[in-house]
Amino acid sequence: MRNSAEMRGPAGRGTGAFLGFPLEGFGLLTSVLLALASGFFTFFLVTALSIFGLLIWNQLLHHTVNYANSYLFFGFPSAVAVWAVAFVVFGTLWVRAKFSGPGRV
Repeated sequence: MRNSAEMRGPAGRGTGAFLGFPLEGFGLLTSVLLALASGFFTFFLVTALSIFGLLIWNQLLHHTVNYANSYLFFGFPSAVAVWAVAFVVFGTLWVRAKFSGPGRV
């Protein structure tokens, strides 16, 4: 088993990670794909949860809310918000990796 000094990068600099996923050194294509994937994942998750929420709302309270509202008012705005944040975050990571070359610390 390696000690923590060996697991850190050069010059003892710790590599940023979130749940074991490295947060540095992304290329442009990787950054764009990760940002798009996070938005799509958010869209489908929020849409599914809002469909179930509308199902419960319609059945228990005898309303007739259209299920298409879950896409329009919940799924799409949340995906746009996540895309805005994700493109800033992954774009910043890409720019930092671009300007801190392999020789820089």
